[in-house]
Amino acid sequence: MLPGVYLATRKDGKIYYRSSITYKNKHISLGSYEYEEMAHQAYLLAGVVLADPNTYRIEDYPKKCILNFNKWVSLINYRDNGLYIKTPIYLKNKFFLYYIDKDTTLIFDIDDLFYYSRRTIMKRGGHLFVAEYGMQVNLLSRYGIKNYGIPGRDYRFVNGDNTDFTYNNIELINRYYGVTRINTKGQIRYLTKVHVNGYYIIGRYSTEMEAAIAYNKATLLLNNKGLLKDFPKNYIEELDEITYASMFQKVRISKKFLAYVDSLDIN
Repeated sequence: MLPGVYLATRKDGKIYYRSSITYKNKHISLGSYEYEEMAHQAYLLAGVVLADPNTYRIEDYPKKCILNFNKWVSLINYRDNGLYIKTPIYLKNKFFLYYIDKDTTLIFDIDDLFYYSRRTIMKRGGHLFVAEYGMQVNLLSRYGIKNYGIPGRDYRFVNGDNTDFTYNNIELINRYYGVTRINTKGQIRYLTKVHVNGYYIIGRYSTEMEAAIAYNKATLLLNNKGLLKDFPKNYIEELDEITYASMFQKVRISKKFLAYVDSLDIN
């Protein structure tokens, strides 16, 4: 066999060729190929990429390349930074780049390296996902942004770059279900609404926590009345059970909404 090539057999008995290279005592799989010569070419190219940092950079990825792009990034990162990562990550000083493809790069804090070094980010219909226990999870949810979150209303990227997911660059505006921050004559207030065949205003509150608790109280009233709808619940980590219960009892609900709840006749 040619250098860097190993013969393998699929479950159906068909032969294929696996390519790999060893660099600095690290054995790296390069991929599987239909022909021996293709696997050998992958081995040769990987050797050139790894040997000299002046040969190739990530942006030099050829239009027709025997190595897939993710592997290209992994090899160059290993060459330059001495750490092999299976996902397409390139390390910087206090952050790292994650390459969705050659033209799309995301920025993350170095604290997130362990998480993303073990997960593939997918892009579909303009949305970013990762696989979690067999499910596709919206990338934004990792940063406290709800699935329905609207940029500019519920969250914003401080520097205007929506590919920069470093923690200092993500500002949560509306963190809770049913709560919207509003500016009334220069004063910040929090509007709570619940959706039942249209939106009903629950109230306007001086703090975000009050507004979030009001949403929980309003949806509980609806459920207790017999409305079989699975409303999401706001969890407020800053409050212990006693403080939460006290605020829950005291928070005021719109009289109009209370009248609507009383009028419901659900069998």
